[in-house]
Amino acid sequence: MSHPLLHLRRITRRDAPRLAVLLGQLGYPAEDSAVNERLDYWLNDPTSALIGADMGGELAGVAALHVSPLLEVTGKWARLVALVVDEQHRGKSIGRCLVEAAESRARELGCLRMEVTSSRKRERAHRLYRQHGYEDVCERSARFMKLLR
Repeated sequence: MSHPLLHLRRITRRDAPRLAVLLGQLGYPAEDSAVNERLDYWLNDPTSALIGADMGGELAGVAALHVSPLLEVTGKWARLVALVVDEQHRGKSIGRCLVEAAESRARELGCLRMEVTSSRKRERAHRLYRQHGYEDVCERSARFMKLLR
């Protein structure tokens, strides 16, 4: 069950400093100015959503969702690009609420499936994803990456 002070809402520019802290906790340190630059393209993208978990007036977590169309079948797929809950607020079902909100938004946008990638060291996050029915498919599907810059 979620905490009574928890309120899910859209991320705004005012959240940039707190979002920078959360990204640092996720392992991606960023200055406020860099987060503001990223918000330039996130906030106006109709195929993306930034869902904030507000805990008593403080941004305690965020889920970043992006939607892409599928070609091989009719429909779209969603990717949970980032999910982080502040270290001081973990264990309060905030992550669960953010995942459920992201899934709900993905369904609203016509998505057939959702994926999330997560570092092998994030075992606690993996438990959360499995509890929500996500399956680790790395044994049957390769993931290739290339830096373009």
